[in-house]
Amino acid sequence: MPDRPSGMPHPSPEPPSTSPEWPHCGHGSTRDDPVGCRGIHVPGHTACLAHLADADRAAYLAGLTPGTDIDHRGTTFTQPLLDALLGALRDPATRRPRLGGAQFESATFESDARFELATFESTAQFRSATFEGNALFRSATFESDARFELATFQEQAWFIWATFKGTGRFGAATFHDHAWFDSATFKGTAWFGATTFKSTAWFESATFKSAAQFRLATFESAARFESATVESHAVFGSATFQSDAQFESAVFKADVQFESAVFERSVSVGPLVCAGEVKLSGAVFSGPATLSFAARRLGCRRTRWLSTAALRLRYATVDFAHAVFEYPLTIAAEAHPFALPDGRPVTEQALAGTPDATVRMASLRGVDAAHLVLADVDLSRCLFAGTVHLDQLRLEGICSFDEVPPGTHWRRWRLTRFTQRRTLAEEHHWRASQPTAVRGWNVAVFGAGHVGPAQLAPVYRALRKAFEDSKNEPGAADFYYGEMEMRRHDRTSTTRAERGLLHGYWMLSGYGLRASRALGWLAAAMLVTIVLLMGFGLPEDSPRQEATGTVPPGGGRVSFVIDKEEPRNPTGNRFTGKRFEKAVNVTLNSVVFRSSGQDLTTTGTYIEMTSRVTEPVLLGLAVLSIRSRVKR
Repeated sequence: MPDRPSGMPHPSPEPPSTSPEWPHCGHGSTRDDPVGCRGIHVPGHTACLAHLADADRAAYLAGLTPGTDIDHRGTTFTQPLLDALLGALRDPATRRPRLGGAQFESATFESDARFELATFESTAQFRSATFEGNALFRSATFESDARFELATFQEQAWFIWATFKGTGRFGAATFHDHAWFDSATFKGTAWFGATTFKSTAWFESATFKSAAQFRLATFESAARFESATVESHAVFGSATFQSDAQFESAVFKADVQFESAVFERSVSVGPLVCAGEVKLSGAVFSGPATLSFAARRLGCRRTRWLSTAALRLRYATVDFAHAVFEYPLTIAAEAHPFALPDGRPVTEQALAGTPDATVRMASLRGVDAAHLVLADVDLSRCLFAGTVHLDQLRLEGICSFDEVPPGTHWRRWRLTRFTQRRTLAEEHHWRASQPTAVRGWNVAVFGAGHVGPAQLAPVYRALRKAFEDSKNEPGAADFYYGEMEMRRHDRTSTTRAERGLLHGYWMLSGYGLRASRALGWLAAAMLVTIVLLMGFGLPEDSPRQEATGTVPPGGGRVSFVIDKEEPRNPTGNRFTGKRFEKAVNVTLNSVVFRSSGQDLTTTGTYIEMTSRVTEPVLLGLAVLSIRSRVKR
């Protein structure tokens, strides 16, 4: 076993001034210490085991059999005394100590406490005990509760391969040296609440069959939970990690809670597999953090990141509402299972029922996104309203958004078809709540609240700018469309005249983004122009020029005045092939803002003037729509 570090003095805590609740030995009492020895009386005697006469002690030990209940509260044990006690309880068949109920509350172990291979058949009570040497419980078995609350371990505590079949209680215990729980098995709840680990805490390959409670624990050195397995809830709420925290290959089959935990130095958590939720809400990361989680949910509400951080995730739905970070933070989805340092993939059997490994963002509300990078995450259910500096958000890889309902739908008495575009979850929620909503809009957007067009228009505008700044003009088009839609439906900050203008812009070209709509209107306008020209705009015959004048009888100079006959409206068949050809010629020239030079009636002249204004505009909107989809 490891030697005691040189120079470390044995502690000499001040004894309490009050008497214990049990009948105590009182040996060595003085005026300054009227209580004296606090060891409980050995049955039938008035002294504790440490101060019992040799003959009486030998007789007491000889009367013990394996499995006997023992009570040595407050007793001070030297190593020979403890070895003698355990030797008297050793099972001849297994050569292992076997204790019934063991009461060691407030006991002091001056040297190494060797409980290796021991079996505690009933409650093992070590509350407020002091272990001045190494505490050796390697491969010990606790078949009922094991109570170490307020215990003090001055040197290394060895619980390697120990089995706690009942509750293992270490609440408010203090480990001054390494605490070894490697491969330990806790079949009941493991309580380490408010425990202080002043040196490395080793829980590698430990198995927690029930809940693991580390609330308010303090890890002043490294905390190692590599390959640990927790089959119920794990609580690290308000724990403090003053050094590295290693959770590589740890598996949590229920929720794991780090709420309000404090990580004072750099931290690398994971790869960690959690079948429930990893709760980091309120946690503080003071140093660089690298978190690798394969979990169903990740809660990071009000989490503070005071240095750079990278979250590599699989399966998780992430709630990042009101998180605070002052340095670059990346949330990235991992396409393949995490790998261990030796190259082996991390097993994800705890997540076998999850349909896919997609990482989904649930909320970014209240976040300052100036330093946020999202890579390959699903944003279809993400809440953005209230996000600050959203225009500086960086989206890498494939970040998907929700879309409008596909297909054609009946809206009261008319058919409605939505052109496919990316939308926000909050728009889904708002549209689904409208009286005229069609099927397909998602009303069940958790936490969307009463967000409407007035709040969503700035969100769409910011996302549009984020895409434009990343040189993704086609991607920005959908968010421009969403912004204009919200402005068109906003009855609080958009005037009626502006809404009417936007409504016309939407009908004619889908805000300059729907080329098919603009071309459709252009074709319809051209068709109407052709019909009107054939019906009213082209004269019946081409006007002839006639010369009239007067010749004087005596000859001389003659002046001729040529008048052009006014075009006459047709009276016969107006819709002929020849008239159609002329009408098409006039209309096509109007589209490109040119005059055809064709003789027209007065009505036809006005028809041509109108078409020369409207049709080039529609053509320009169609060109603009195509340009917005191919611009880089």
